[in-house]
Amino acid sequence: MNVTVKFFAIARDITGTPELTLEVPAGMAASELLDALESKYPGFGTWKSFVRVAVNREYVSNERILSAGDEIAIIPPVSGG
Repeated sequence: MNVTVKFFAIARDITGTPELTLEVPAGMAASELLDALESKYPGFGTWKSFVRVAVNREYVSNERILSAGDEIAIIPPVSGG
């Protein structure tokens, strides 16, 4: 199944792109997607435990099972001033 993954802030810097379309296995959890991203982009591992995941514009737990066509946002912590 295909999902769209959008990257923000440092996640965008690590992947070198704002967005990817990925083919992932059915039944994949958000945490497994994060693991797959770490495998593909080793620098992502430093931030993996700090990012929030949103699916279809709603924050979700890492246990959330992904569905075909989902839009996943990888959102690192940010600070403002």
